[in-house]
Amino acid sequence: MRSFGALRTLAFLALVSTAAFGCHGTEADVADTVYRGGTVWTGVAGAPRAQAVAVKDGRVMALGSDADAQSWIGAGTRIVELHGRALLPGFIDAHTHFIDGGFKLAEVSLRDAATPGEFARRIGDFARRVPPGTWIVGGDWDHELWGGELPRRAWVDSLTPDNPVFVNRLDGHMALANSVAMRAARIDENQRTPSPEGGTIVRDPKTGDAAGVFKDDAMDLIYQVIPDPPDEEMDRALQAAARHALEHGVTQIHDMGTWAGLATYRRAEARGELPLRVYAVVPIATWERLRDYIAANGRGDDRLWWGGLKGFVDGSLGSTTAWFYEPYTDEPSTSGLMVTDSAQLREWIEEGDAAGLNVIVHAIGDHANDWLLDVYREAAEKNGPRDRRFRIEHAQHLTPSAIPRFAEQRVIASMQPYHAADDGRWAEKRIGPERVKDAYAWRSLLDAGATLAFGSDWTVAPLDPILGIDAAVTRRTIDGGNPDGWMPEQRMPLEETLLAYTHNAAVAGFSDDRAGSLAPGMLADLVILSQDIFQADPKSIVDTRVDMTVVGGKTAYERPDAADEGE
Repeated sequence: MRSFGALRTLAFLALVSTAAFGCHGTEADVADTVYRGGTVWTGVAGAPRAQAVAVKDGRVMALGSDADAQSWIGAGTRIVELHGRALLPGFIDAHTHFIDGGFKLAEVSLRDAATPGEFARRIGDFARRVPPGTWIVGGDWDHELWGGELPRRAWVDSLTPDNPVFVNRLDGHMALANSVAMRAARIDENQRTPSPEGGTIVRDPKTGDAAGVFKDDAMDLIYQVIPDPPDEEMDRALQAAARHALEHGVTQIHDMGTWAGLATYRRAEARGELPLRVYAVVPIATWERLRDYIAANGRGDDRLWWGGLKGFVDGSLGSTTAWFYEPYTDEPSTSGLMVTDSAQLREWIEEGDAAGLNVIVHAIGDHANDWLLDVYREAAEKNGPRDRRFRIEHAQHLTPSAIPRFAEQRVIASMQPYHAADDGRWAEKRIGPERVKDAYAWRSLLDAGATLAFGSDWTVAPLDPILGIDAAVTRRTIDGGNPDGWMPEQRMPLEETLLAYTHNAAVAGFSDDRAGSLAPGMLADLVILSQDIFQADPKSIVDTRVDMTVVGGKTAYERPDAADEGE
């Protein structure tokens, strides 16, 4: 695998070498499709913008001016007029829970439920529409919308007497079970069930009974009794998720998923029904299985590949389970959780890395990030030099000393800008005014020379990259409370933000030799936006829509009311 900088240089040289095109008049120089008349941003650092791009056989053939484009057009060439719009490499979402997202598109939605009454009503309404015995899952609720009180099973028990309920907070680190679900899991049936290591069963302070909320590893007590969906439902969820992604200009995703998810992707690809590119990641505890799987099956192809391992150090800020050095300001009895046994996680990281696998680990609190950076350094020293591309997922709260270590250790900061726009509403009450200054330190990491790869963490946050770009460039919070930016010194420049959603995300997924930028020979994955965002007021970027998404030179999505194509 080429180094980060080497690939950018090669792509830039390829672009320069094709900057002036003549009319050669041979069939080899005739494009299948020419996009012209707009602003073509290549995703190659330092390269000039073009006006037109030619595609042939699913790859970029040439880039240049509108005048150059004339020489690429033959009798069978399709012409797409950009009418001044921006054309970019297709967005890459470096962190999703993709198939789960496909399921949630059809599940109960609680994300904007602003009161306990609305929360309960929606669950009750959903229960009336599904057969008795059906598990009601999904949800993505946010208790901060109604002041921070955690939900209780008593809110929904009378509305769901025939259906087990287990609906998660939007961060996925705690969930509410009703009494039916708790009985199915035998929680407190004969004796008071203790909280497991790495998790918490929230209890009623008066009675000591389980109140219904389960945090982090305690959620497994319920998850283990929820039936696995059949293959046909997994297949449908994938297709629903893919349609949703393509509508938002996403041409490649990294799925922090499961072995069942990998099998689903492979079924779709075998049928020719995988409409976007997928880097499928499996749990780090299964590193030996992945090592053997690669030995038997290779690492995949340009459409679907694997080799990554996902682990967890801690929980989340919203659930007060992210691991900090100091206690939470609003919950001083805890400083968070290490949700995986430290010795076990260290061993998995070292052994997975030694096997040549890509290690990808979640860390949010400052203590969690320092611990993980230490373990990564030790693993690299123990296993020797290679192109390993360690990743820290989220990297939300960092000590000042941690920031330069990302560049020094060549650890990729895989971050999700929308989280700042969301969490900025209430993060200070969790950890106070001083620690919050080091939250989502994108600009500090960028200035220190770190590689930032951006994504959504869908369904924790919306999949739409435009919302993430707006969050990174403006740092406005979603409540409108910070119109000039929450900690505006950490705002990102637009082009660096786009690099994090394209080239850098490709680097994080080992696809930068073929995707993430537009240069001759690269895969023709691209997106056409409704406006030239480089000329737009930064605060109007959020109004941008995706007009067209192209994967491998083929139109995968076109907005019905987008600008007309020229012929």
